Amino acid sequence: MKSLMSLWSQMAEESAIRCCTSAIRDINTITERVEHEGLSFLTITLPDLGKAIQKWLDQGQAGIHPAFRNERGGSFPRFLGGFFTRVFDRSSGLLLDEPCIDSIIALRQLTLMFGKIELPCTPKRVKGAMSNYVKCEQEVRQFDMNLTKKDLVEFEQMSDLLFRDTFLKMDRMVYYGAVFPKHGPGAVADGLTSNGKYNLRTWTSRLEGVLPSSEHVIPNARFSHILDDVHFLEPGSEMPVKVISVPKTLKTPRIIAMEPAHMQYVQQALSRCFLECYRESDILPKLIGFDDQVPNQDLARRGSLNGDTATLDLSDASDRVSNQLVRAMVRRFATLHRAVDATRSRKADVDGFGEIRLAKYASMGSALCFPIEAMVFTTLIFVGIQRSLNRSLTRRDIYALADSVRVYGDDLIVPVDHVLSVVSALEHFGAQVGTDKSFWTGKFRESCGREYFNGSDVSLVRVRQALPDTTADVAGVISTVALRNQLYLSGYWRTVRWLDKRLRGLLRYYPDVVPTSPVLGRVSFLGYQAEGTHPSLHTPLVKGYVVEAKAPKDELGDTGALLKCLLRLERSESSWDTSSYSIPSTCHLGQTHYYESSPLGLPPTGQDEKHLERSGRPKHVGIKLGRWVPY
Repeated sequence: MKSLMSLWSQMAEESAIRCCTSAIRDINTITERVEHEGLSFLTITLPDLGKAIQKWLDQGQAGIHPAFRNERGGSFPRFLGGFFTRVFDRSSGLLLDEPCIDSIIALRQLTLMFGKIELPCTPKRVKGAMSNYVKCEQEVRQFDMNLTKKDLVEFEQMSDLLFRDTFLKMDRMVYYGAVFPKHGPGAVADGLTSNGKYNLRTWTSRLEGVLPSSEHVIPNARFSHILDDVHFLEPGSEMPVKVISVPKTLKTPRIIAMEPAHMQYVQQALSRCFLECYRESDILPKLIGFDDQVPNQDLARRGSLNGDTATLDLSDASDRVSNQLVRAMVRRFATLHRAVDATRSRKADVDGFGEIRLAKYASMGSALCFPIEAMVFTTLIFVGIQRSLNRSLTRRDIYALADSVRVYGDDLIVPVDHVLSVVSALEHFGAQVGTDKSFWTGKFRESCGREYFNGSDVSLVRVRQALPDTTADVAGVISTVALRNQLYLSGYWRTVRWLDKRLRGLLRYYPDVVPTSPVLGRVSFLGYQAEGTHPSLHTPLVKGYVVEAKAPKDELGDTGALLKCLLRLERSESSWDTSSYSIPSTCHLGQTHYYESSPLGLPPTGQDEKHLERSGRPKHVGIKLGRWVPY
C-alpha cells in the first residue's frame, strides 16, 4: 500500500507541475485517509469521485460528492482543488469556456488510476456478486413477462432487416454440416484438461438432432465404434454451467460461467460460422466490431467534438440478454434456430444458491455470448431509432445510419438525436444503461478504453497490479514494466524515472528496447542501444529478461490426437464459400480433401509442434534472463 501511495504522490506532483498548481495538500489528504480507510480509499472511493467528475464534465457543472468536503463557498471538492479551479468556475461550479485539458487529464488520472487494480475481493463482496447474478436472472424473467406480442414482432422484424442474409448463410452452413468446432484453452465445467477435451465422450440429445456426434466427436466414420462409449444426456439431466468469480477490482469480482466441454466445443463452431458470414456482409462490419476497437474510439472522439454521437455503456450486459429475444431473432431460420438453442446451457450452478434455470441466453464464458449480445443490442438500437422517427426503417436507412451507429460488446455508439429513444428501447427490453458511464449532453465521450473531451484525448493510464518488491512477484514485475512504458508514452517522465529506479533494483538487466521487443525493458524516444548482433540475420540484440510461460504437460494420443490435428488442419484452410447452397459433401473431418488442398499435399505445421505433449493455459508465468534477444 505504501508503494501505491508513493506512486500516487509522484504522479500528483508531476501533474501539478504540468498544470501550474500545487498538490502538497492533496498528498497530505491521501496519506491521512489511506491511514484511516485503508486500500479501499484508493481503489473504491477515489474512482467513485472520478466517475462523478466525468458526469460533471458531461453535464457542464461540478457538484457535491458525499465522500469529499467542498471548499467554503465553493462548488467542488476541496481535494484536488488546484486542478478543479482550472476546469470549473469556483463560485458557480460551471464548466469554464476553455477548461485546461491537462487538468482534466490530471483529475481523471489521479482519481481513476487504481480503479481496476486486480485484487481479490472479500468473501462478503463475492457473495454479493453471486446474489446479484441470481437477482439479475429474476429481472430478466420479469422483463420477459412484460414484453408484449407487438414488442416481439417489432424486434423480430428489425432483426430480420439487419441479419436476414447472414442468418440465411448460417442456416445453410449448419444444414449442410459445414460448421467446424474447436476446443478453447479455458477451464470447463466438467474439469477436462485442454488436450483431454479431444477424448470427449459426452453429448446431448439436443445436440444430436442438429450437430451429430458422428460428425464432431470422432475423426471420421472409421472410428464409429467409439460412439458406443458416448453418453447422451437428456434435457433434464444436462450438466449446468458452473458460475465462478475471478478477480476484477477490489469493489467487485467478475462473474463468469464455465461451460461443459461439449457445449463449449459446438459453441465455437457456431461462433466461427457467424464470423465468416458476418465478414461477407456489406453492412454488418460497419455496425458491429469484434476485433477492432478503433472505429468505436473514432466515433467517440467525433461525438466529443461536434456532439452528433452519444456513447452508452451497459451494466451486466451479457447477463441481461433474454433467451426469448434470441429465439425471436432466429425463429424464421429453422436449422439455425435449433442449433442456437441446442448449444445453449439451460441451467447454472451458482455457489450458495444451487442450480437455477436460466432465462438469459448465456453468461460470459460462452463462445456465443459476445456475438449474440452484439446482434441483440444492434437490433435494439435500431428499434429505438425507428420509434424516434415514428416510421418503419428501410435498408436504405440502415446504410445511412452506419456512420453513427457502432456496437462493440457493451460499448454502444448511437446518434444523439435518437439517444433518449434508444435508451428507452434498451431498458424496455431488459438492458440496463449505466448512467455513470454514458455520455451525450456535453463534450465528454468514452468508448472502448479511450476518453475524449472536445476532441482531445484525455485517456488515463491504469495500474493493474500492486508494485512488486521482489522478482518472485512475476505478474507484478511484468505489469510494472508495462505501466512504466505506458506512462513514458503519456509524458509522465518524472514518474517514469522513479519507477525506473525501483525496477533497476529488481532487474539486473534492464535495457532500452522498442515497444515490440519480447524483453522486459524501457521504451524510449531516444532509441535503443544494441549489445550484440545476430550472426546470420545481422539484427541488433540485447541482454535482458523475457517472459517464460510453458503450457502444462498434457499428453494426447490415439483418436483424440488425430481429431485435434484434423481440426487444426481445417482451421488453417480458407473459409467456406457460403454464397451457394451446394456445400461440398467431403467437408467432414478426416477426409483426404484437406490434405489434397494444402501445400504439397501435407498438413501445415503449427508453431507449437509439441501441442500433443503440452496444452492449455500456463499455470505459472516466470521470467528468465535471455542472453541475446532481439531488441
